[in-house]
Amino acid sequence: MEKTQWYIGTPSGVVLCIDHIEGKNSQFAARMYHGYSTEAVRVDGVSQLLFELERFYDSINFPHLSTNERSFHEKVQTTYLKSVERNKIMSDEELLRKHGDLGTFIIRVQHRQNSSWQGRITWMDKDKTIYFRSVWEMIKLIASALDEVGDYEEDPEGVSWSE
Repeated sequence: MEKTQWYIGTPSGVVLCIDHIEGKNSQFAARMYHGYSTEAVRVDGVSQLLFELERFYDSINFPHLSTNERSFHEKVQTTYLKSVERNKIMSDEELLRKHGDLGTFIIRVQHRQNSSWQGRITWMDKDKTIYFRSVWEMIKLIASALDEVGDYEEDPEGVSWSE
């Protein structure tokens, strides 16, 4: 396989290694890696993945938020974290050597606009990259890939890796 799509290319690049799937709901156990730590971030399911990714993007202040948090509670004076210079600890080559038992994805969020994320995701096992316009599309692409790996098929309509 030629691996033409295997690159990080952005400070916010993350490698998601999926090791286990439980049931038809695609609840997965995974590890997430980024260049600013040598330790894996353990992720159990989609919701934890999204929280961990958001926390990571906030910590490196990239991609920048285009909208502020909203709340129905009384406004509290919020002091935003100043941009802290972070140095990469793990090279892109080291990141690309990480692999999951069931699937490996490179997630590159380029924008956080309209209260969602836009970017591209590469399914390393198939050397395919697809652009996504929202968090929901990204989740559907991961679920679609896991469906191809598993014995079952989720929703045949919608976003998929098929051409």
